[in-house]
Amino acid sequence: MLSFALTVFLSAFLLFQIQPIIAKMILPWFGGSSSVWSTCLVFFQAELLLGYLYVHLLHEWLSPRRQNIVHCALLLLSLATLPVVANPAWKDAAFANPTWNVLVVLGTAVGMPYLLLSTTGPLMQAWYARSFNSMMPYRLYALSNLASMLALLSYPVLVEPFFVVVQQANAWSVGYVFFVIACLASAWQSWQGVSGELERRPASSEPVPRPPLRECLLWVGLAMTASILLLALTRHLTQDVAPVPFLWVVPLSIYLLSFILCFDAPRYYHRRGFLIALPIAFIALDQVLAEVGMPVPLLVSVLCLALFVFCMVCHGELVRRRPPVRHLTLFYLMLSIGGALGGSFVGLLAPALFNAYFELPIGLFLCAVLVIIILWPQVKPIWRWLLLAALAIYGYRLAGISIDYVEDYRRVMRNFYGQLRIDDVSDDDLGIKRRMFHGRINHGEQFIAPEHSRRPTAYYCEQSGIGQALLSLPTERPRKIGVVGLGAGTLATYGRQGDEMRLYEIDDQVLDLARSDFSYLAESRARIEPVLGDGRLMLESEAPQAFDLLAIDAFSGDSIPAHLLTLEAMQSYLRHMRSDGILAVHITNRYLDLQPVVAGAAAKLGLSVLVVELEPADGDVFCRRSLWALIVRPERAASLQAAIAGARPLPPRAGFTAWTDGFSNLLGILK
Repeated sequence: MLSFALTVFLSAFLLFQIQPIIAKMILPWFGGSSSVWSTCLVFFQAELLLGYLYVHLLHEWLSPRRQNIVHCALLLLSLATLPVVANPAWKDAAFANPTWNVLVVLGTAVGMPYLLLSTTGPLMQAWYARSFNSMMPYRLYALSNLASMLALLSYPVLVEPFFVVVQQANAWSVGYVFFVIACLASAWQSWQGVSGELERRPASSEPVPRPPLRECLLWVGLAMTASILLLALTRHLTQDVAPVPFLWVVPLSIYLLSFILCFDAPRYYHRRGFLIALPIAFIALDQVLAEVGMPVPLLVSVLCLALFVFCMVCHGELVRRRPPVRHLTLFYLMLSIGGALGGSFVGLLAPALFNAYFELPIGLFLCAVLVIIILWPQVKPIWRWLLLAALAIYGYRLAGISIDYVEDYRRVMRNFYGQLRIDDVSDDDLGIKRRMFHGRINHGEQFIAPEHSRRPTAYYCEQSGIGQALLSLPTERPRKIGVVGLGAGTLATYGRQGDEMRLYEIDDQVLDLARSDFSYLAESRARIEPVLGDGRLMLESEAPQAFDLLAIDAFSGDSIPAHLLTLEAMQSYLRHMRSDGILAVHITNRYLDLQPVVAGAAAKLGLSVLVVELEPADGDVFCRRSLWALIVRPERAASLQAAIAGARPLPPRAGFTAWTDGFSNLLGILK
């Protein structure tokens, strides 16, 4: 019994601990986009499906002892793939097709170990049931989910803050070796239990009927719905609250908690109570989707509680319908198919098919439909009509919310890097103002009237840190300016005759919109050279550019990608700067204090940092609140501070560890 429990616990812990490790390892190769995490989840769910399919076929086609031999041989072979470190050669091909390249990188780095870990839960339960015929194996599934949740919650608190990512991967590889040893011990115990079980089993045991197709499809639908809502609500959290890994972990932990409660003891799923809570969760989530500006703690609480209700209903109904142990592997195969379908729909199909985040309303409607299907045979005819009427009303409401996602916008586009929207708003005095949004974050705006169209706005107005820095540059010669992160192209308005501006942008849709819907690029007096790709990787591959100023303004949503603020990134930027050049970093953020990150890296490199915070006056329609960090060599700091109003030195924070490509800790900079 102990060896089976230890094997299941180790496998589940490693299964979910590797997810943030490998995602963090490859995140800089794909522009720091939050879609990397969604794509990783698709890969992990697909691997889980393959693992469960392997277990099901093994269980159906091979005798018990042959199962042991095949699985043990594969476990020993998998040791040859250690350690689990992604191949840096994939950096160069990352942007050709980011979604599929993420999947390929994950497959080459962790494919075989992850596949074998994913088989452990159902396989150990089948072997356990074979060795201990009188004991129920489903509680091992709850144990595996408990280990999974511990792995997720421990990562941002106990692992990420103290170990660089390569150390994390190496430690995980050592843990995998211990898992293989434990699994071999369980296989040996199962081997010994086979002959005894065969001797005890009656010669003519009653056959257990195979679950009908309708039941299998219902299992798939419930698992798929929970998976869709997990990923869709996670994306909603990271878009509207803060795109940080902590908010990736919390929803996934809630998802796993529902598995633990439902499979460990079905009594935790109080059916009447959760079915009453379900419409309340629908209504509460409707308010979240309809209201803008809800306080962050309330927003997070409502989303997480609603997700918990949805997952408890879906997983609770799955447990109520679980089959006899004979068809245990089929049951888990259907669960994994549903999870993979839900993940693929949100992570792969939705960005390609939709121009807005329609997958959340679809998931909510599917959840309501499945509950009605389950209740249909159990309720009186009058209640059936009431349920259908409620479903029609709710469907109409969700359709209205979906229309609001795209209505009244000039352009709505979506790809791997997120959703872009363009709208026009009217100002009584200055006319039409055109704005670009990534999610709900403003990425630039322009007044359309010719007399105002060349005036810089928002975070880039003349009073901002970047505006003053650009105006302080010498005028007696042409300047060379670099910008990482294009947005609407506002900074191009500072270009003068003879200047060269290299604009690095990872998202081709942003470049298209900046050219078609805004005139900053076309009206700039400077020579504009767009460079498509991740700014840091492009700079690393280029010859020194001798920039007078290099602006880092590549925040996605409300967070600057961590790989643009590491010590190695700063060293790469410095290679392209003139000796008196300015490195300007946009660190405006509602949720993260990026000042110690910038100051820590600058101090390591012997540089000085000035910060310029702008709080625009009431009624100022051209400026937005902004915070810029200006990094220069120490001999340049005094003259720059004298030239820029509001600039103040930024010393490094005592005890703060500078971020590197292998180490970053978001917990330490949360506001």
